[in-house]
Amino acid sequence: MSAWRLLLTRPAEECVATAAALAEHGIQSASLPLLAIEPVAEKPEQRTTLQALDRYCAVVVVSKPAARLALKALDRYRTQSPPDQAWFTVGAATGAILQQRGLNVSWPAIGDDSEALLALPQLAGALEVPEPKVLILRGEGGREHLAETLRFRGVEVESLELYRRYLPGYPSGTLLRTLRSERLNAVVVSSGQGLMSLRELAAADWRDVVELPLFVPSPRVAQMAAQLGAKRIVDCRGAGTAALLAALREYPEPAF
Repeated sequence: MSAWRLLLTRPAEECVATAAALAEHGIQSASLPLLAIEPVAEKPEQRTTLQALDRYCAVVVVSKPAARLALKALDRYRTQSPPDQAWFTVGAATGAILQQRGLNVSWPAIGDDSEALLALPQLAGALEVPEPKVLILRGEGGREHLAETLRFRGVEVESLELYRRYLPGYPSGTLLRTLRSERLNAVVVSSGQGLMSLRELAAADWRDVVELPLFVPSPRVAQMAAQLGAKRIVDCRGAGTAALLAALREYPEPAF
């Protein structure tokens, strides 16, 4: 049995799957979802954009919610992706959702982050066309670094926001009570927005939270955590369960 006792903070459905996978490796966890997801109101540009996928040399889907909502929208509009269109995701779990639909999808083998996707040879190949144009399917305000980097490379980028994430309404002190009552000794966040929700919920208790190991998905989020005062940051180089398990094996287990 592992000494780790983790606080999981992803959306509720994903916490359940991660907790089950961790339990198979003898790792205990408790869930406190810090990101709830709701679809944004459908706007005319959503239909217009998704009915004209042939305008884009590549479509990037940044998360599982974006993948599921995009496929539902395509079904509603009775729209199909061109057979040779290149689709990309940041991680394997999102890619699998699209792959089941038969889409031509690629993702990084190592690193579930924008940097790994931007270094993907398949993406570079898809952009080798005159006046490349990319569509990013995401949540509100998501993956700005990805869009900005592509634009810097001379790519025209359009983003379509399909959902928003928000912090559920928890009573004051919920975070610290959960950490103590469940005897947890580390916290896992899967995104920059998840980290900011953690900081917001902690409020005055943040001084206690920063003493715990904080597992984050990327160097960018690690830098954010450091700026917020976190003292023991572990960069998993990926937001998936496999990346978390690898980081847990490499980081010394707590003695309490």
